[in-house]
Amino acid sequence: MNRNLWIGTVSGILSAVSFGLNPLFALPLYQHGMTTSNVLFYRFLFAVILMGGLLKIRHKSFRLKRKQLLPSVFSGILLAFTCLLMFLSYRILDAGIGSTILFVYPIMVALIMGIFFHEKLKPVTWLGMFCCLAGIVMLYQSAGSGKFSVLGVVYVLLSALVYALYMVNIRESSLRDLSSEAVTFYAMLFGLPIFLLCLRGGADLQLPPDALSWGCLIGLACCPALLSFVTLAVSIHYVGPTMTAVLGVFEPLTAVLVNVFVFGGVLSPRQIVGIAVILTAVTFALSGKKDAGKPADCPKAAG
Repeated sequence: MNRNLWIGTVSGILSAVSFGLNPLFALPLYQHGMTTSNVLFYRFLFAVILMGGLLKIRHKSFRLKRKQLLPSVFSGILLAFTCLLMFLSYRILDAGIGSTILFVYPIMVALIMGIFFHEKLKPVTWLGMFCCLAGIVMLYQSAGSGKFSVLGVVYVLLSALVYALYMVNIRESSLRDLSSEAVTFYAMLFGLPIFLLCLRGGADLQLPPDALSWGCLIGLACCPALLSFVTLAVSIHYVGPTMTAVLGVFEPLTAVLVNVFVFGGVLSPRQIVGIAVILTAVTFALSGKKDAGKPADCPKAAG
């Protein structure tokens, strides 16, 4: 394995694993009585501060052109709702299952680009989509054999769709001219007011009840956000966006392991097969894309 491939692969795996640690920090906050809106408000706030500091340290420009203002605001709204829907699902759905279903977003991006931007969809993309649907059906199990909710699945699928729209907005708007760090910084900055609205302008704002909660909130901003973003950018640079997306399979796998070994989650054999079907289908669909292994600038949120 040459040096560039090694760096890109390790960075992609680290990015996926760190993003898959979302439940590790979010679920204890729920157990300590914090609401979803409060958790995400603090997460976005701390992440904006950290990302702003990173931009400053790396001497990256904060400049935002007039034509980039509206797409940046739109990105912030999309990113906020992506996170909101995903974190709502953690309350009623096994985090590992939710993270696995979220992994279908690359196929949604391909479908959006094909339907609205006339990109040719290969048969392997359609096959991957139908296999993903079959995998989601296999995740369903009877009551009492685990934590499953149809509403939770709906939340995750909507989260994946909104995230796919976020990706398309970056790709097809003037945000392509911004650095990936700046795109993420402004997306989180403009997404922050969404949670203030959910908190009635701060009237429902909760202070973290203990040191563990403060640590989890900072961990959410540092690990699934900042660390995931930095290593993702490195991976895309060295091995390209498609290979990086394939390495993203480690994200739901990490979430599944955290849910089972840390929070005592239970998966039935049928659900394990369903998870394997979804991960295989998405990876197979992505492997057929022409840009596999090509370096490219493809910003992604640290959400």
